[in-house]
This record gives sequence, C-alpha cells and structure tokens, in this order.
Amino acid sequence: MLSFKLDGKIALVTGASRGIGRAIAETFADYGAEVILVSRKMEALKEAAEGLAAKGGKAQTVACNMGDIEGIKTLYEFVQKTYGRLDILVNNAATNPYFGEMAGVDENAWNKTFDVNLKGPFFMIQNAIDLMKAAGGGAVVNVSSVNGIKPAQFQGIYSVTKGALITMTQAYAKELAPHKIRVNALLPGFTETKFSSALMQQEEIYNYVIAQIPMGRHATPDEMVGAALYLVSDAASFTTGTCITCDGGYLA
Repeated sequence: MLSFKLDGKIALVTGASRGIGRAIAETFADYGAEVILVSRKMEALKEAAEGLAAKGGKAQTVACNMGDIEGIKTLYEFVQKTYGRLDILVNNAATNPYFGEMAGVDENAWNKTFDVNLKGPFFMIQNAIDLMKAAGGGAVVNVSSVNGIKPAQFQGIYSVTKGALITMTQAYAKELAPHKIRVNALLPGFTETKFSSALMQQEEIYNYVIAQIPMGRHATPDEMVGAALYLVSDAASFTTGTCITCDGGYLA
C-alpha cells in the first residue's frame, strides 16, 4: 500500500498562519510531521500553532519576511540549531500589492512582488540544500498559481512572478535530483483565502472568474492539501520538476 505518512519528518511551511499554508501545515502535522510555521507576524503564527497543538500536532513558530534575505538566514540558523536537518519545505508565502495594468506599476510594487514571490523562495531553497542533504534527501513544494500559466487580468506582475517560480522549480529539480531532493510546484486556482478576498467581494469580477471554471465554483484551502501531501510523501518518490494544478478545470 502507498504511504503518505510523514512520521519523524521536519517540515517548514511559509505563509503558514492562514489560508493554503495553514491548511498544508495542519495536514502535514496530522500525518506525523513536526512543522515549522513561518509568516511575517508572530501573533498570527502563535494562534495557528495553538490550533495545531490542540489536535496533538507538533509545531515551532518563526516570524520571517520572505523578502528579507538576512531574515531567511536567521530562520535557517534556527532550523540548524534546533533540528540539524530539514525534510520538507513548502514555499507558500506570496504577495500581490498591485492590481491594475502593468504599464502603471511603480518600482516599489514591482520590487515587493518579486522579493516575496520569487527571491524569497529561491533563497529558501538554496539555504535548505545542506540541511536536506543531512537528512538524506528532501522534498520542496513551490506554491505557484494558475496565473503562472495563464496571466490574469490586472494581475500581470503577480502572474510574471508565478510563471518564473514554475521555471525555477524545474531548474532546481534538475540540479538537486542527484542529491535526492525533489522540487515540484502546486498551482492553485481561484481559492477562498484572505489573499483573494478583494476579488471575491467584487461581484462582477467574481462572476467573471467563476464563469471560466468548468466546476462552476471556487476552491477552499483544504482542497489544495491532498496534492501537497502527495508531493512531499514517499508516494511521489519518482516525481520531480512537475506541476500539479488544482483549479476546477480552469486550464483545461
């Protein structure tokens, strides 16, 4: 029988205080992993950790902005000191500070989007390599987006970063395969999170997006966790450099 158990695994999840990241972290804990919850705000992280602990899960919390390289180094110093290894990394944290035509974006919005959505995941993986080697291998999941394949209107800059994240996933997968480190991407479709709340609250935009989804509805964060669990488990031992799309048929 296939095993999705994560007993004894150390998993680090960014953007873990809410939405997809929190749902993934909770599921990993349910399947036996000890989870390091990472997000910008410690208060939100503590609330997430308490919820996880109430179900019997094990978690550590570290506040870190993915756009801060020094902060990422400090985060990994904590992982090294506390565990000396890392088995699983989920790069879920993302931002989208600008909604509009790309011709109107300013440099600050451009920099923030690229720092958090692309530079952060790049250096998160780079810093994880030695720790995963120490564990005998590992699994990385980059949470991209269907927008990385099909750019959404008024979300051009965000879409560019998510497309680049897919390419980065493939490049890292080839480089790290000899070290038994698998790197894959999860591409959520329209999902109900705080991140997407602005779109959901605008009826015209919401109806426009839903009309393009064959299943005729949006997703919930829990509907992303099955794909993430597969990608980090032994069931995906020969899977690397690929994208799993969870979008209700949007890209079909």
